Amino acid sequence: MVIPPPVRPPRITEFLKPYLLKMHFTNKFVHAQVIHSPTATVAASASSQEKALRTTIGITRDVSAAAKIGKILGERLLMKNIPAVQIFLKREQKYHGKVKAVIDNMRDAGVKLL
Repeated sequence: MVIPPPVRPPRITEFLKPYLLKMHFTNKFVHAQVIHSPTATVAASASSQEKALRTTIGITRDVSAAAKIGKILGERLLMKNIPAVQIFLKREQKYHGKVKAVIDNMRDAGVKLL
């Protein structure tokens, strides 16, 4: 009698890779979006350029604006049942300043980041 090997549950990272966080910073605005890479569609996005957010943010280009954008994007992801996101940083982006503010506030909103 041959004993089959135990069945392992699939790794959680196999389910989470399709969602990718991309951030773009200009001299005036902060943009962040989550892309579903297999279908090349935007799952959720937030920007300091949105009319509804522009009045509440005040200055639209500093670290506090980036923190608010991260929090709003995290809440929008949870509303769409996206529990985790993979981070994509460009070569010149380091985990510091605005990038750190967006990522930390998304994590505080309840989204898991890989």
